[in-house]
Amino acid sequence: MSDKPITLMPEDIQRLMGKDAQRNNIMAARMVAEVVKTTLGPKGMDKMLVSPTNDIIVTNDGVTILEEMQIEHPAAKMMVEIAKTQESEVGDGTTTAVMIAGKLLENAEKLLDRKIHPTIITKGYKIAAVKAQEILKDLSLMITSENEVVLGQVAMTAMTGKGSEDKKEKFAKIIVKAVKQIENNGKFDLNDIKIEKMRGDSVKDAELIFGIVLDKEKVTNDMPSIVHDPKIALIDFPLEIKSPDLDTKISISSPEQLQCFILQEEESIKKMIQRILDSGANVIFCQKGIDDFAQYLLSKEGVYACRRVARRDLEKISKATGARIVSNLNELNQFELGEAEVIEEVHNCDNVLTFIKGCKNPKALTILIHGGSSHALDEIERALQDGLGDIASCLKTGLVVPGGGAIEIELAKRLREFGQTLSGREQLAIDEFAGALEFIPITLAENAGLDPIDVLTELKSRHDSGEKNVGINLLTNRIENMLESRIIEPSKIKSQAIESASEVATMILRIDDVIASNGKKHEGKMNSMNGGMPNNFMNSLE
Repeated sequence: MSDKPITLMPEDIQRLMGKDAQRNNIMAARMVAEVVKTTLGPKGMDKMLVSPTNDIIVTNDGVTILEEMQIEHPAAKMMVEIAKTQESEVGDGTTTAVMIAGKLLENAEKLLDRKIHPTIITKGYKIAAVKAQEILKDLSLMITSENEVVLGQVAMTAMTGKGSEDKKEKFAKIIVKAVKQIENNGKFDLNDIKIEKMRGDSVKDAELIFGIVLDKEKVTNDMPSIVHDPKIALIDFPLEIKSPDLDTKISISSPEQLQCFILQEEESIKKMIQRILDSGANVIFCQKGIDDFAQYLLSKEGVYACRRVARRDLEKISKATGARIVSNLNELNQFELGEAEVIEEVHNCDNVLTFIKGCKNPKALTILIHGGSSHALDEIERALQDGLGDIASCLKTGLVVPGGGAIEIELAKRLREFGQTLSGREQLAIDEFAGALEFIPITLAENAGLDPIDVLTELKSRHDSGEKNVGINLLTNRIENMLESRIIEPSKIKSQAIESASEVATMILRIDDVIASNGKKHEGKMNSMNGGMPNNFMNSLE
């Protein structure tokens, strides 16, 4: 019996154990951080991503890059997840979160080489993360929603480096006004701010519309192109005769019967349209279809109508105009209608848009942006989304911190001071945690073409002398007081990045055994575990 081999797992299972598993996972996570490293900061470089269908994305937005890349390594996917979490929670700081996580794992590898057990490292990282959150809260500055100057500075900091620098002051004012407008009992749903892109004109022509812009046109040219003081009806049922649910046969034996059948259908549609007209509505947005005869009747009465409007757009129009979405025609009356100053159809290049303008105290609105190309418009949209997320975070927490690497240097300094009070080996992990935070200002300097060692040395020296708000102003390439230079970020960005990065780093460090199937559908994963990254991932890097 002792000579008989024991088989625990099938042949198509491959296993990496101990140091091999740890090193492989750390290497994959570090490579993800290396991908987005050069995009950090206002002087960061862009990436061009080309899909299999030759769609092109040019961006320096971390989460967009990682989502579009075909990453297959399981540890690398965990790094992508923290970027998505950062994006959903704050809307900005995805590159920071990924880079801190990658540096934490790189520094942990140094400790592993010194025979420090992974459990000791993860314990030290957890202690450091908790302490960093305490220090961050202590260093944060309070602001209120009335302080629009500071909020504008936060928005401008978020948009710097994303192709909108020329008009970032105008964009900042638009963002602050938009976020404050949609506030609902202290809550902010950024989905209520629609960003609509219009090709042509200049970036400087961007505007905030107190209403909704739809990528829809009126159903027939006979309808008016502009309606003043509209009464808006929102309906989610079709303005057409319902088709029978089951197969139905109609027996017609004479021309009179056929004519009678057609007249009955027309009479039904007439009654539906008359019911709408009786409510006082002169503008209709319909989620479903509108019959040709119904279109004729509506245009005859001077009613503006759009069909196949998405449900989410109907909900935005409802929040903007005060109209209620009606599911039953019998419930439609003047009290269900919404109001605005004007509704207008606008032709732009090959597109036709419907503008709903001048809504009173809308809880949903539109930022209309212009640009010369779709790639430029997409990048401006991403910049606006970062700014919107930052302002919403500021208004929720009321806390901001100095940017430009100032907060990371001060956190690292105080963490090292805290580490000196501990006696165990965890002190080494806390010191490496502090070093990971310093990786942010180092990278900011590198991406701007500055000497990172000189910058880090001066930053540390000035922070040691008590200048806790000093960081790198990459617009002037000088080390300055970030508050005076108006480079300010939400505290939530840093707290979420530290929390997410420390969690994923400790999780990866605790893995010492990887068991994976070697089936054909897992070929990429197994290639990555055999000492390299999967083909798709390497192609993305190239």
